[in-house]
Amino acid sequence: MARAIAVARVARRVSPPNPWVGAVIVDQSGQIVATGSTQEPGKAHAEIVALGEAGERARGATLYVTLEPCCHQGRTGPCTDAIINAGISRVVVAVLDPDPLVAEKGVAALTEAGIAVEIGDGENDVREQLAPYFWHRQTGRPYVILKMGATLDGRTAMADGTSQWITSAEARRDAHELRADSDAIVVGAGTVRADDPELTARDASPRRDPRRVVLGHAPASARIQPCLEFSGSLDHLLDQLGADGVVQILVEGGAQVAGSFLHAGLVNRVVAYLAPAVAGSDGGRGMFDQLRTPTMEALRRGRFTEVRLVGSDIRVDVEL
Repeated sequence: MARAIAVARVARRVSPPNPWVGAVIVDQSGQIVATGSTQEPGKAHAEIVALGEAGERARGATLYVTLEPCCHQGRTGPCTDAIINAGISRVVVAVLDPDPLVAEKGVAALTEAGIAVEIGDGENDVREQLAPYFWHRQTGRPYVILKMGATLDGRTAMADGTSQWITSAEARRDAHELRADSDAIVVGAGTVRADDPELTARDASPRRDPRRVVLGHAPASARIQPCLEFSGSLDHLLDQLGADGVVQILVEGGAQVAGSFLHAGLVNRVVAYLAPAVAGSDGGRGMFDQLRTPTMEALRRGRFTEVRLVGSDIRVDVEL
């Protein structure tokens, strides 16, 4: 299953809005004979890729797959039918699929065909890997990551308004990987007017540029064009993007946009890049200046999921 989880990472920027899934086939002697990851929408799922590579070696073998195999006809045929026809004797599934079209039905189809099914191996790792997909399928909205770059004392810009560059080039490249993993990127119109950013994932490998969304109006000459301009509540924005197949968004706005998303309780994860620099009390804007928390009981608490060095900076991931 660890190999299947690793293989699934290859599909992260290929398969959305479908889940990024990995599959491994092990023959009766315990040898890995095939692996597969989900292809782009409309093409083969991970199980089909692995079965095609295994050929006749799949007969009597065990299939390890990170997510429950689908059992319905979509743009591709049911994976369960292909698994049954290939003669797989045992299937190990990390996590059941929350999609109503699949949920437990895929496992039921395999069991009814006489295939032994085990569930739960690697579940925690796969739930973390597929967190945006699970959130999207369960809520209809994209998983929201809020990205911030700041000094050690939480300043995102200096008193004169300058903000480029607080963090290192390595941190900025890492942030481009976050962009490439996201289906859309959201900023405020103020950021567009002040910085005229491109908001691409040009430094990511492999590169996948997200859709660009501006809260407000972007000048026609802005480098972010073409983009989606949105005026309205953030709830409506997430509903619209989710219905359009956006599984994950990256919010890169300034303190006002960040505070608005946090105040509305719409952030799933915060990724903060902290530079080894101190601005002091006259250092300009804070990370969440627009957010008000009057009492200790009102603190928005989460949990640290990762802390690591990126260049000269520290990347801190917090799940809310």
